[in-house]
Amino acid sequence: MSKAFTKEDDEIPEQVRRVRPSSDLPPGAVNYMTAEGASRLRDELEELVLSAVGSGGKAKVGRRQERIAELERVLASATIVPRQEPTPDEALFGATVTVRLKSGKLANYRIVGVDETKLEEGWVSWVSPLAKALIGAQVGQRVLLGEEVEIVEIAY
Repeated sequence: MSKAFTKEDDEIPEQVRRVRPSSDLPPGAVNYMTAEGASRLRDELEELVLSAVGSGGKAKVGRRQERIAELERVLASATIVPRQEPTPDEALFGATVTVRLKSGKLANYRIVGVDETKLEEGWVSWVSPLAKALIGAQVGQRVLLGEEVEIVEIAY
């Protein structure tokens, strides 16, 4: 019989999965996270752990276990940044910054931790070039975000 029609699993090399480092930050960088972001991740973790008891195919259970392990690594490495009181006048970590584009339209960006980033919602990582351009800015100031924009509001 031709070898093409036999199943010989012992010849298939074991696949090595790359373990994602916590938060994809460079070594030594602090994994900052907002309290709200940490709470959302803890809620997701709790939901996954509770659903792990339920049924599911091997692949689904494996993906769930991988996500649980990832969330545990992320939360273990997180440094929670509390809200600042009194609220500062400048854009810092955790701020939602509203800018006016040249077209006159407004855009909102929230400066969050790398594990909280949701670009579709305007949540940008504090290590991103966009957030770096916003950090330290004050209302009325103009900054360059691909085009010059004006800071019109900073909220915490």
